[in-house]
Amino acid sequence: MNHNIWKIAALALVLTACKSTPMNPAKVEDSSVTKPISNSQNNGNDGSAGANKIDIKTVDVDSSQDQLSAAELAKRQIFFDYDSDAIREEYKGLVANHAKYLAAHPQTKVVLQGNTDERGTHEYNLALGQRRSVAVKNALNVLGVSDSQIETVSYGEERSKQNCADEDCFQHDRRVDVVYAGQ
Repeated sequence: MNHNIWKIAALALVLTACKSTPMNPAKVEDSSVTKPISNSQNNGNDGSAGANKIDIKTVDVDSSQDQLSAAELAKRQIFFDYDSDAIREEYKGLVANHAKYLAAHPQTKVVLQGNTDERGTHEYNLALGQRRSVAVKNALNVLGVSDSQIETVSYGEERSKQNCADEDCFQHDRRVDVVYAGQ
């Protein structure tokens, strides 16, 4: 009888150890969705309110890819909320700018370095840093960047500021650094 209880307990322990936590996929907004365009020739005579009209500027994608300013590409840090790998809304434009550049220059390679603050275990922080770098990689992939151009690495809390005492200090450690090859 005791022998069977030990077998069941051992099996339960093995099954519990095999449980894994799924990674959350990167949350990326699909910019291919378009809004209805109002016809400027209607002049509001069709009964629609002028405030509902949307003016959309047409952009030639091929020529705009080389017009990214150095200032837009100089921003190379994507910050994250505590214990999160979701790209914040305010950094989606930054990711899109790097994606445009990388898609226009397929020979260029980039390393995405995931970082965390010092809170949490070493193993957890390495995994969270990796999830953050993979989230940015997935966003770049959705925007047309090839897998062969992107490498991900996690430093966990290894590159965190030492002796953080407040949230402002910790915030600077929760990031992905975009590092182009040769820099």
